[in-house]
Amino acid sequence: MVRSAARGLLAGATGTVVLNLVTYGDMAWRGRPSSGMPAETADRLAGHAGIELGDGEEKASREEAAGALLGYVAGLGTGLLYGLLRGRRDRAVWLTGPLLAAAAMAASDLPATALGVTDPREWSGTA
Repeated sequence: MVRSAARGLLAGATGTVVLNLVTYGDMAWRGRPSSGMPAETADRLAGHAGIELGDGEEKASREEAAGALLGYVAGLGTGLLYGLLRGRRDRAVWLTGPLLAAAAMAASDLPATALGVTDPREWSGTA
């Protein structure tokens, strides 16, 4: 079980690093700014939890850091859960990648949607 959990964490870490590389590469290539959604989600979660993040620049920095950490938690948590559920079985490997990607996306987008930070119905298919 420990070995499966470690493999899942490694898979989650790998997926998170790849996502960050693609995201920051896209930002550099197109010259686009980063998304404010993770920071806004972190701010709203902190508000619901009764956690004060400070004021001004200090608050903005904490929101940004907490938003990034939530992304790592989503990626690593998805990998860990996969590792624990999968065990040693090697079934449907061709389906595993897309399902893990969907689970990781849900882990980050569902809280943001539930908190009213974003609405997937308003997302466009173009960048």
